Amino acid sequence: MSKTILISGASKGFGRAWAEAFLAKGYQVAATARNIDTLADLKAQYGNAILPLKLDVNKREESFEVVKKVQAHFGKIDILINNAGYALNGAVEEASESEARAQFETNFFGTLWLTQAVLPIMRKQQSGHIIQVSSILGIVALPVLGLYNASKFAVEGLTETLASEVKQFGINVTLLEPNGYATDIWGNGFNSQSIDAYDGLKKAIVDGHDPDTFGTISATVPAIIKLVEAANPPLRLFLGKVALPFAKHTYEQKIATWEEWADVSAAAHR
Repeated sequence: MSKTILISGASKGFGRAWAEAFLAKGYQVAATARNIDTLADLKAQYGNAILPLKLDVNKREESFEVVKKVQAHFGKIDILINNAGYALNGAVEEASESEARAQFETNFFGTLWLTQAVLPIMRKQQSGHIIQVSSILGIVALPVLGLYNASKFAVEGLTETLASEVKQFGINVTLLEPNGYATDIWGNGFNSQSIDAYDGLKKAIVDGHDPDTFGTISATVPAIIKLVEAANPPLRLFLGKVALPFAKHTYEQKIATWEEWADVSAAAHR
């Protein structure tokens, strides 16, 4: 039976690669983008199997309208992939109020709106799979990406809670946590106004960059296909070879610190 997949941010990057892969597998795909002209070639190739829809995920009402259109067109929504997002580059001190709010509007609230919109449909179906594209930076943090880190940490907390709430309805939930990939998310032009005091740190990060730590988007396709076809999908799935060692190292350090201060923590109980 063909799956019906709604994926946001389908014009490029992961979203584009995965939408193409789903269509090639014979799935029905509702692909959203701010500019659906970018999906014209897929529409020409796959016809009615793809439903391109214009969507600004920052707009809650628009997200709900898109979900209604998908339900009306395909009759069901088996899988939602919340993929739309971007990274604001800059130190925490450098972020303006508008930049900070915009980062959360897209990465966190955009994810929330589409999730809320599909849940009544999936509850009625007593089935479904919600996949949130988080990041390794929702597990660990890196400097000069503080607002992006924070938005993905927020998605992690929201989604882990969601999973415990909707399992009773037959709905599965997965957090995808890619390490760095060669997408334009990092060089997207979303940069806070620079403060000279952070120039040295930024230079050290650039000088220490190892291209091998970044994966290739096309290599994620077998993983995403396996995930959407899994009968019992995991709550969390890393993408790339760097993510797990990075997370393990970070959590070993966290646990060591918690244990070092355990007596102080316990004494603060009563």
